[in-house]
Amino acid sequence: MRIVPYRPTHFDEVDALWQLCFPEDPPLNRAASAIPAKQAVGDDLFFVAEMGDGHTVGTAMAGYDGHRGWLYAIAVHPNFRSRGVGSALVAQACNPLAERGCMKVNLQVRAGNEPVARFYEKLAFIREPRISMGRTLQPTNAPARGRGVQ
Repeated sequence: MRIVPYRPTHFDEVDALWQLCFPEDPPLNRAASAIPAKQAVGDDLFFVAEMGDGHTVGTAMAGYDGHRGWLYAIAVHPNFRSRGVGSALVAQACNPLAERGCMKVNLQVRAGNEPVARFYEKLAFIREPRISMGRTLQPTNAPARGRGVQ
């Protein structure tokens, strides 16, 4: 197994992997939306784990805003779990963050996904007392004319 920077030739296999690993994800997290948005940033923080035959078996997408780092889309094909692929992907994503001066990396695990939470705990991540909140920025979330602050 080797970890390489994401290339457009990976798209179809990454898309299939994410559909397998994240079947409940909303459209904005799907490969068709997330990958072009990530590539537009151009920060080289998107990695793919390939087997010797070149097939994609895992991904790690990271981000850094100058204050905190984030891990997104850590995915490993079920047939390749418990082989060190996920740990290697997390390390590959965290190393360039540290090189950029990142002092802390955050991630989110869906409530109730205890196997994934335990995986991250083995990698020295700790559970923090936080409430995760989000807001999708689409026209449907904008205040209607005549209502709210203009």
